[in-house]
Amino acid sequence: MMNERRLNLSDIVMIAATRGMMGVGIGLLAAGRLTDEQRRAVGCTLLTVGAVTTIPLAMRVFRQQDDSAALAA
Repeated sequence: MMNERRLNLSDIVMIAATRGMMGVGIGLLAAGRLTDEQRRAVGCTLLTVGAVTTIPLAMRVFRQQDDSAALAA
């Protein structure tokens, strides 16, 4: 059974932005254009920000499912 979740535009934009930050962070960690120290600092920062901001977004999306199930009961 597939669970349906409704997201508003701001949720979709935030999810895309966090995915983008994580992707850029991973890309910088793997790239060779910056010095090793610069690359690691920027890459780790973007990866961390992307990962940390994903947690409240995921909680919000899954909480919506729980709220809608409670209303249906």
